[in-house]
Amino acid sequence: MPAAPKDQIDRDLIALLQANARESTANLARKLGVARTTVVARLARLEADSVIVGYTARLGSEALDRGVQAYVGISISPKAQREVIARLTRLPELRRLASVSGEFDYMALLRADTTMRLDALLDEIGEIDGVIKTTTSVVLALRVDRNA
Repeated sequence: MPAAPKDQIDRDLIALLQANARESTANLARKLGVARTTVVARLARLEADSVIVGYTARLGSEALDRGVQAYVGISISPKAQREVIARLTRLPELRRLASVSGEFDYMALLRADTTMRLDALLDEIGEIDGVIKTTTSVVLALRVDRNA
């Protein structure tokens, strides 16, 4: 299990990186009020402890608006879980798959280029042996995104 940030400076450093992962260590140090070498050492420790596991680029709303996203609740037969997960994993449009409590067994986040492709994906998911039921909610607008 990854270690937690050690103190407020770690938490502030992580927040700054989540806002802009390309921020220079010199700028990070200035914003945090610490030496650049302190930032470098903390980044190395946070990475070694698997608190920070990577850096990424986030797409702007214009790029995201070119497609359609949907959350899909999926109920499956307990004996079919491995096969269903394997089949879902092979879908390139699958962005996330989480096991959840409540009405569904899994919640999937899909991203398709068009509503027609999303419709075809939903048909494909519904036809997987072991899938009992799906319920889909199409994302209309992203209001808050704290994922890096």
